Amino acid sequence: MNADDFPTPDVDVETVDPETLKDRIDAGEDVTLLDARMQSDYEEWRIDGENVTSINVPYFEFLEDEIDEEVLEQIPDDREVTVLCAKGGASEFVAGTLADRGYDVNHLEDGMNGWARIYEAVEVERYDGAGTLLQYQRPSSGCLGYLLYDDGEAAIIDPLRAFTDRYLEDADELGVDLQYALDTHIHADHISGVRDLDAEGVEGVIPEAAVDRGVTYADELTTAADGDTFEVGDATIEAVYTPGHTTGMTSYLVDDSLLATGDGLFVESVARPDLEEGDDGAPDAARMLYESLQERILTLPDDTLIGGAHFSDAAEPAEDGTYTAPIGELVEEMDALTMDEDEFVDLILSDMPPRPANYEEIIATNLGQNAVDDDEAFTLELGPNNCAASQDSLAGD
Repeated sequence: MNADDFPTPDVDVETVDPETLKDRIDAGEDVTLLDARMQSDYEEWRIDGENVTSINVPYFEFLEDEIDEEVLEQIPDDREVTVLCAKGGASEFVAGTLADRGYDVNHLEDGMNGWARIYEAVEVERYDGAGTLLQYQRPSSGCLGYLLYDDGEAAIIDPLRAFTDRYLEDADELGVDLQYALDTHIHADHISGVRDLDAEGVEGVIPEAAVDRGVTYADELTTAADGDTFEVGDATIEAVYTPGHTTGMTSYLVDDSLLATGDGLFVESVARPDLEEGDDGAPDAARMLYESLQERILTLPDDTLIGGAHFSDAAEPAEDGTYTAPIGELVEEMDALTMDEDEFVDLILSDMPPRPANYEEIIATNLGQNAVDDDEAFTLELGPNNCAASQDSLAGD
């Protein structure tokens, strides 16, 4: 049943927009959610939080005039309940049905699609290089990006296609010229925005080491080799080749202060090594990752900040609200960073989460081998990122 097919409720149902719901969750309010999607969709991807009570009752349970009492007993009648679905149609119908029975309910505008459009920019306060560094955060998928700006110029690292206009608008509001759009690697969980920004006059940059994977548009963009630098005002961004998660993974050292590691190292885990060559190639990729960590990343000064391209539900934000941490702190808290090579490989191959939804099609799109329109691109990347090697945090155990 399509969202447009649900009848309009006889009772007026209040709508809550995704940003307001997130503000309430962030403020520590107790929030109760009734997720009306199918169980499989719910188990793959949902809104969570320490102060969030989430209940899954699929919408079809509410289609009969006589709703089963066991269904109604699952829904609290002593507090406000926010109903949500994929796009907002089913949730409005379910909320209306419950409101008609005396429940205190509202429903989430545009459902999980609306949740996926939340994109926040938070300043990295511990960044001490030239200019200002912002971290973009997409809570629905855990995607992170970085905007550096200084002296009228700016660069974006790991941009998302869905927010191309947002980057340009933000640069305009800041009064800076967006010079570069840099990708750390061929992403497997979201559609890159580098080519779209390049089409808008921003210089698109991809790792030189990623081209051999079958990138079809490499001649149209700038390629970054290990040691290449990009100037943004008085700041310098240096490419640091750090293969492991992929053979082309390239981190970017932002003015000697923060290393944007893509999916090589996160504040709560290390990268999974199986998305390029599959299970058969994962052990060799894991050894390559170990070498990159030990010889390229952990040799940087202890106060160098690490900022990955993703965060998971297991990640804890820093005091400034960003998912960044100094290298020295991560070494103290993450045993994986002090293991010998064999232990490391065994660890990260032992507990990998399910692969990201639609990852093969997303990779093909990011290689330029598959063309999708904006709506298809947005739909492909809905869901969790699952780019870390562990479902749980490896830090602070």
